[in-house]
Parts: sequence; structure tokens; C-alpha cells
Amino acid sequence: MSTRFLAIFALILACASVPTRAQDGAAPFDGDLQRLAEILGGLHYLRGICGSNEGNKWRSEMQALIDAETPAGERRTRMIAGFNRGYNGFQQTYRTCTPAATVAIRRYIEEGSKISRDLTARYAN
Repeated sequence: MSTRFLAIFALILACASVPTRAQDGAAPFDGDLQRLAEILGGLHYLRGICGSNEGNKWRSEMQALIDAETPAGERRTRMIAGFNRGYNGFQQTYRTCTPAATVAIRRYIEEGSKISRDLTARYAN
């Protein structure tokens, strides 16, 4: 699992190294960041109900992503909304950990890692 976290960390570094943009100007990778935010929100909820004892780990990963990207205005709002959408979507579906929730966790970790790797490969200096 440490390679997954390394991939997220690499994404954070890649986002931090992208040249500064206009405050509300969209970055070419904003769609991917919003999807990653949604994945982090889903993981925050699902890992909690599945007894991972990670506390606020995924919320902290989201905060690190926001801190690295430093979005303002509408960009920030969209990233936070993505996280909340991911969290709320699973909260409405799952009350306890089920085999399907475990599959969703695995798929989200895989998808988040892929997004992180792709963004890092494309935008890192």
C-alpha cells in the first residue's frame, strides 16, 4: 500500500511544480484533480466503515492536495465539492462494510494511483 501513497505524494509534488496560473483560471488537469478529490472523499468514508483505523488520513491527503495546488475561488470550491460528493455518495449507499464496499475501496485506490501516476508523468518537471 505504500506505493499508492507514494503515487499520491508524487502527484502533490507535481501539482506544486506546475507554474502559477491566474487565480480562477482552469488548469488543464483540473478534471483529473476533481476526480481524485472525489476518490479521496469516497475512500475517507469507505475506509472508515471498513475498520481501517486510519482516522482522517484521506481527508489529510485531500488537504495536502489543496495545499500543493493552492486553488482559489471556484477551483477550490470544485475540488472540495468533489471530495464531498465522493464521501456523500458512499454514505448514502453503505452503512456497514460489505464485500462490495471492499471492492470499491480497491478500485478507488487503483484509479487514484493511476490518476496520480498519469498526472505526474505528464506535468512534473
